[in-house]
Amino acid sequence: MSVIEVRSLNKLYRARVKEEGLGASFRALIKPVYKEVHAVKNISFTVDKGEILAFIGPNGAGKSTTIKMLTGILHPTSGEISVLGFDPVKQRKQLSYHIGTVFGQKSQLWFHLPPVDSFALLGAIYDIDKKTLKKREEELIECFELGDLIKTPVRKLSLGQRIRCEVAASLLHSPDILFLDEPTIGLDVVVKQKIRELILRMNRDQGTTIFLTSHDTGDVEQLCRRAIVIDHGEIILDQPVKKLKYDYLNRKIIAVRFNLEQHLDVPKGVVVEKSGKMGARLSVDTRVCSIDEAMRWIISQGGVADITVEDPPMEEIISTIFTGKNTAE
Repeated sequence: MSVIEVRSLNKLYRARVKEEGLGASFRALIKPVYKEVHAVKNISFTVDKGEILAFIGPNGAGKSTTIKMLTGILHPTSGEISVLGFDPVKQRKQLSYHIGTVFGQKSQLWFHLPPVDSFALLGAIYDIDKKTLKKREEELIECFELGDLIKTPVRKLSLGQRIRCEVAASLLHSPDILFLDEPTIGLDVVVKQKIRELILRMNRDQGTTIFLTSHDTGDVEQLCRRAIVIDHGEIILDQPVKKLKYDYLNRKIIAVRFNLEQHLDVPKGVVVEKSGKMGARLSVDTRVCSIDEAMRWIISQGGVADITVEDPPMEEIISTIFTGKNTAE
């Protein structure tokens, strides 16, 4: 059963053109010049109930614009959207009772108030009776391990603590769909993993459908079974994450620093991208050499001072997908 249906969706903006020179600036005051920006170009897709979908792409690809249209914040230029049977443009208020949103860069919690006060205000906004609200708060406090955080002013919370409270706040009214826009942005590795575990538990226990945008390939690999890749407003790929991972997420970057100068004779599947007397940056094809094997080989060299493992930037992955798609065509 599809809970989100998008057909031939388009969004055009009028952007003001800034010309160089003082004269051009004065002319722009009288007769400004505009250009059309096609942020979303004729996209179509569906999302099933209980699915965790990754909607990924580089900056400016159209991810946030799409989420804003799905939630009724922006009106599409053309096309059709149905979210839980509602039209987000015509029935935004009714839809808001059935969806939750978390924007990593924008808080729905009041900055100078503790989250518990924000929860009370949000409960009033969503017409939740006091008994139900109290029960729901207790469940979310336990689930997200908020403890004393719930009574601490938001301004005093760390980013990771705030995001946990943000996700909890978005679930107060038991939404059927949760839209997460970059929920792990700026978080350290440990906190990211905690947020991912909480999202998975929420999906498993409550059957919440999750629409996720992220630049972090770890979010995609660990949370989602399906991914849609968007670039320059167009969908360039829609396939299971398992296949995406095999085809495009098979490379890891290992940065290693040694205490002593080393000469590296790398195993098959490992390429030295950059090398110095006391360190190296290695590219590992995990289809040929697993990370465990690569790490054991590095440690066997001796004198290791530090090791970090990273994913390639999302922009690089998108470029690889786009290049491969064009080559195939």
